[in-house]
Amino acid sequence: MRSILINGEVAYNAPSQIFNSVTFREILAELINDSEEKKNSLLSLFEPFLRNTDTMETSRKYDIDGIVELLLALTIDPIEKIDGSSYYSFPKMSNKRELLVRFVESLFSLWRNKHRFIVKRDEYTPNRFDRIFKQMVLVRTNTDLKSLVLSLYRQILINVSDIRLKILRQEPGGAQVGFIVDNPEVDKRARVPGADWLYGMACVWSIVFEPPVIFYTRSNKRHGLFEVRDKPILSKLNIPSSNDWFLFPIHVGSKLIDVVVNKEYLSLAAGLGNLFELASFDIVKNKKPDGIYILGIDNSFFEKKEDFNGVIYREDDGTYIGIVGDDPSIDYFGYMKKMILTIHNLLVIDEGRLPVHGALAHIKLRNGKKANVMLIGDSGAGKSETLDALNRLHAEVSEVNILIDDMGSLDITSSGSVIAYGTETGAFVRLDDLQPGYAYSTMDRSIFMNPNEINARVIVPYSNYTDIIKPTKVDYFLYANNYDEDKDSDLRIFKDAEEAAAVFSNGARMAKGTTTEKGLTYSYFANPFGAIQRRERHEVIADRYLKAMIDSGVRVGEVRTRLGIPGYEMEGPLMAAKALLKAIDEQS
Repeated sequence: MRSILINGEVAYNAPSQIFNSVTFREILAELINDSEEKKNSLLSLFEPFLRNTDTMETSRKYDIDGIVELLLALTIDPIEKIDGSSYYSFPKMSNKRELLVRFVESLFSLWRNKHRFIVKRDEYTPNRFDRIFKQMVLVRTNTDLKSLVLSLYRQILINVSDIRLKILRQEPGGAQVGFIVDNPEVDKRARVPGADWLYGMACVWSIVFEPPVIFYTRSNKRHGLFEVRDKPILSKLNIPSSNDWFLFPIHVGSKLIDVVVNKEYLSLAAGLGNLFELASFDIVKNKKPDGIYILGIDNSFFEKKEDFNGVIYREDDGTYIGIVGDDPSIDYFGYMKKMILTIHNLLVIDEGRLPVHGALAHIKLRNGKKANVMLIGDSGAGKSETLDALNRLHAEVSEVNILIDDMGSLDITSSGSVIAYGTETGAFVRLDDLQPGYAYSTMDRSIFMNPNEINARVIVPYSNYTDIIKPTKVDYFLYANNYDEDKDSDLRIFKDAEEAAAVFSNGARMAKGTTTEKGLTYSYFANPFGAIQRRERHEVIADRYLKAMIDSGVRVGEVRTRLGIPGYEMEGPLMAAKALLKAIDEQS
């Protein structure tokens, strides 16, 4: 048990609500089982409660009720009174104070190490003031839960040992994230044929964060490509309408994607709140989703054993269905974000437009000159890092507004201009490659993933949906070169579309540990998320767009971020930023 679902529809004010809950007993049994496996010192504390040696099941082997009753008693009376009272029949514990303290501390730590979510079923309302009120009710419920957990923890420690708690730490004791859910009545014309199970599922219409939000997932890298199969799959799917599954309807650019998540992967689903715009129920009720993504389905469902890593099917009506299995190796937010963006890109290619794996920023200098710069590159190419470096050049740069962080799409207007649209309202970036302390300056808004490991990530909101879906004219379209050390050329502009196509199509990149790839790698158009799966169709679109950009005056080229070269992790993006600054300053 890793993810804990807490009922957000009750008020938390009594110790019995905690100690008599199924969740608490499961955590207690887990701690006892762990002590047995490790044969640690806590085992001697549990031995007096041993009642059945003929079973391996912890809940039957030990007197769980007795341990719970002891903890309840310790919320009222000190251990000396409990030992000396004829009312209580517990084993004598006064001589095991230190073990009791360690036991309580271990229980509390185990609780805090879980992914904790509070879920409240409440009717969605279009009135924004009513929605705010309902959100605040959930906040209050979670605050009460936190206060109750902390007070019980402290009171028991006081009744066991009066030398504890000289310092009080207001540690997180409640839920990390709250979800408010409902079941919208979807119009028949907006329903996906063959997916009736979708409409009995708890649908999330609001997310509430309790910062700092930190999740420790079982994987920190993404593996391989998502295969696309042009055949339907919905008729074979049947997700049970139970408390184990949640529906997150999100906007990805102009597309509506229904994300279906098993509760064990709710930590990844929570990240959606910082990265995409939740769709309102007014949209959900009346618009058919362009795609569906299911994360955490049983691996026995897949045609091939390796398909659990992610496969996308295309229904006869053009709806894309992405599916990822249930395995420790896919417990990484990259599987959430990249699968969703692959579905988006496939839809864009079907429309004859160009999806781009890149960042777009509006850069304004202090002298009044400005430009919209798009940096293209695969994960770890240095896109976000270069824009962050630009933002630090305060003496020359007035502002850097991020319009697209990682993925977008291009279109050509009737006048021949190339414009860009974004997909995400946040950024999923490596802590290692950011300016030291940058992510922690936004700790009250960020979601941290495995901050103690290599490739530690943070999900930071940076924009709003209205801004990212506005069409933005592109002035610079640059490939982010993170592997070439050439010190004589930080920025070069291509002469023609053929030269540009050679570099972009090659998609060279020095792997930075964001995937299982190592060394210098190549990915067609730096975009393994749709472009490579539809390469033949994409090449025709890409050639047309590169020519249109050059013909319309867009400066198409490459900028050397050098991020993949040891020793250039900070200096490389800064050099690239200065080269961009110079180019914008020198433009007429």
